[in-house]
Amino acid sequence: MRNKNQLKQMKITASIFTKITLGVLLAGSITACNQNKTADKTAASQTATSDKPEIVYINQDTLSLKYDYAKDMRKRLEDKGKSAQSDVGGRKQAFQREVAEYQKDASTLSADQRATKEQQLQRKGQELQTYEQNASAQFQNDQAGETQKLYEKVYNFSKEYAKDNGYKMVFTFTNGNTNLLFADKSLDVTADFLKKLNDAYAKEKK
Repeated sequence: MRNKNQLKQMKITASIFTKITLGVLLAGSITACNQNKTADKTAASQTATSDKPEIVYINQDTLSLKYDYAKDMRKRLEDKGKSAQSDVGGRKQAFQREVAEYQKDASTLSADQRATKEQQLQRKGQELQTYEQNASAQFQNDQAGETQKLYEKVYNFSKEYAKDNGYKMVFTFTNGNTNLLFADKSLDVTADFLKKLNDAYAKEKK
């Protein structure tokens, strides 16, 4: 009899224990489920963040062709080059006319007159050559100065662009550059970079 009572009590205890265990497990499952949802959201957020590349690249050829500042720079240099060529060309033509006039009249001049005139022409020829060299050097200096300004504008903008977008590195490449053999197209931010660069320049011009 005693054994039957003990057995009955054990069954009741086991039943209570089972209910308590199930309750705890159920509560734990609900909590775990909520935690998993939170974890999933956090993981999704982290994945979305981690999916964004930290290293991107820009096509320098496209930038050079379509950056409005670069276009204006080329126009300035082109105008300076044409002006310098016109100036030097005019001086050369004037000198050539003077040489042609001397050659035409040389037979009517005395030996001393010819010697004096030839010395003058030789001196003018040397001065013209020096003038042309100086004009070429000046144009090269202007070109170097403009190129440096262009580099500084793009470099300074790229720092802000990288900061705003969370990029660690921004590369440039030119077509045919063997230093960059392959880069996934998803890392190409040329279009966005160029648009924002031109927008910034447009505001600057105003």
